Amino acid sequence: MNLAAIAIRIAAILGLLNVTALGKEAYSPPANIDYPTTVYWGDTHLHTRNSPDAYSFGTTGLSAEDAYQFAQGNPITTSSGQIAKLRRPLDFLVISDHAEYIGVFSRLARSDLSVTNTRLGRRWQKYMQTGNVAAMMGEFVDGLSDPTPEQIMPERVRQTIWSDVVRIADKNNRPGEFTAFVGYEWTSAPNGNNLHRVVIFEDGRGKADRVVPFSAQDSNDPEDLWAYLAGYEQKTGGRVMSIAHNGNLSNGLMFDDKTLDGKAIDRTYAITRARWEPLYEVSQVKGDGEAHPYLSPEDEFADFETWDADNINRTVEKRNEMLEHEYARSALKLGLAIEEKTGANPFKFGMIASTDSHTAMSTADDDNFFGKFKDSEPSPARTQSNMGAGTAGQGGAGLWSNWRLSASGYAAVWAKENTRQSLFEAMKRREVYASTGPRITVRFFGGWDFESKDADHPDFARVGYEKGVPMGGDLTSWPGKGAPRFLVGASKDPDGANLDRIQIIKGWLTRDGKLKEKIYDVARGYGPLGRVRGLIDGKSSVGNTVDVENATYTNSIGQATLSRVWKDPDFDPEQRAFYYVRVIEIPTPRWTAYDAKRLGLELPEHIPTVTRERAYTSAIWFTPARATQDAMAGSE
Repeated sequence: MNLAAIAIRIAAILGLLNVTALGKEAYSPPANIDYPTTVYWGDTHLHTRNSPDAYSFGTTGLSAEDAYQFAQGNPITTSSGQIAKLRRPLDFLVISDHAEYIGVFSRLARSDLSVTNTRLGRRWQKYMQTGNVAAMMGEFVDGLSDPTPEQIMPERVRQTIWSDVVRIADKNNRPGEFTAFVGYEWTSAPNGNNLHRVVIFEDGRGKADRVVPFSAQDSNDPEDLWAYLAGYEQKTGGRVMSIAHNGNLSNGLMFDDKTLDGKAIDRTYAITRARWEPLYEVSQVKGDGEAHPYLSPEDEFADFETWDADNINRTVEKRNEMLEHEYARSALKLGLAIEEKTGANPFKFGMIASTDSHTAMSTADDDNFFGKFKDSEPSPARTQSNMGAGTAGQGGAGLWSNWRLSASGYAAVWAKENTRQSLFEAMKRREVYASTGPRITVRFFGGWDFESKDADHPDFARVGYEKGVPMGGDLTSWPGKGAPRFLVGASKDPDGANLDRIQIIKGWLTRDGKLKEKIYDVARGYGPLGRVRGLIDGKSSVGNTVDVENATYTNSIGQATLSRVWKDPDFDPEQRAFYYVRVIEIPTPRWTAYDAKRLGLELPEHIPTVTRERAYTSAIWFTPARATQDAMAGSE
């Protein structure tokens, strides 16, 4: 070998030379994939003892540190004295303790001088020492909104507590392995109507700790929260977003067509809301918020874990006219109508799910469900008691009957790597989906050139990105003929149930201004006898293998994977539209069935024992060319 050859050899070994530059084609192409190949699972809505309500209802010992350890797969002892552990760790977690009096109750109990050396702290500690908890709780509730100066902790104390929150998140953040986001919950509830948001920072110490959380004590108006978020980014150069809770307890306020002060939504409001709230928490422990049977009477799967009796404070009963402004599908439709009027869509959100657990434990699996508060952790009494009260029967004190709690859910994020930056960026672009618990893998792309064979392509994702846009994206550049085509694929949870079907839900605004929706079954699983009618409430189904008495089922029906390229048969290029995917599992035991089996219970007939777990993707939007041109003209 001559000197030149030796030099080339050494350069190649050291990575200083690309062998293709020598005129020879490399056997292994460069790893230059520029799209997400991994879905990461997490919870963006979890409470610890730092939340006053969690502490008041019994989560007095479990800290943020415990919550992070549990999410990473380590066992902990629960507030009710049980050992709990996730079978599969999470990839990321947002601890979202309530901003209002965050950390105060737990620090009072530990006689933390940062709190007890304040006027409010001394007064509340005295109440606790003399057993006058009612007086303390009365002041706490009164101070949650529009407080007097003596009802507020000094900013230096709030800063100390918040800096500790940020520090613990940073301590548990391990890029590439586990992401611990800094976050909190803004707990606005005007007149008892839930407008709660989770605030998530991309940043840690050095940026996130340069502010204190904006709380409902500062303002109940989400527009003021968005102004705070803008101020944070301007002040620190960091990034932040907020996630609205499922709106089923907002009594029509979450997706109202008016602002909180009663003004019609204008273009500025629409742009601002879409900017700061790219995601929506569509499912959680207090019910599912995708669709409602009153709004979608033709949808056989709309009545899933439905909570529609009242608001978050249980002070105002629900009326049917409120529902349109509470559920994701109707909100997506309302967004089209508002965009037609203003040129901007305030409800252009991606969909995720999370737990809203107040136990410091993110448990969304029906066979490992630890409830909402301490008294809804596993016990023989929980299906017969009320959340937050522990009293027997349905009519006792407290909040909601524990058996109504939904074992939901998780956020699934398609990102390039498990880091704060990569996950946050994926959330911002809405490349996310919601699961009610199972780790179903879903891919969804929209474009104009997909072919039927693409659904069977071994490099499914590459084809999807090359020919179209992923979930959360926009269909643009209509070619002048033809309808959009959608590439969709789903795989069962490796440790869970087979899939019944994939559906694409379309919503659109007609030329005469009416909002419509339609559900298309685009791929179905089969059983030994094919698909039959009458096995589940008289509706078409693959079947039902659930043995309620033994809390078991079999995967003898349904499919492990489903995929298809689907073309919209009702496409009109002059109509605004959106499309999202809903994946339905075969029937499985609900958490109540697992409780009955493990604890030897006989459940009343009104308590459901079978569930249909599911996943919801973020939508893909189509905007007519004339509307795009109008919007561009309006922004000049």
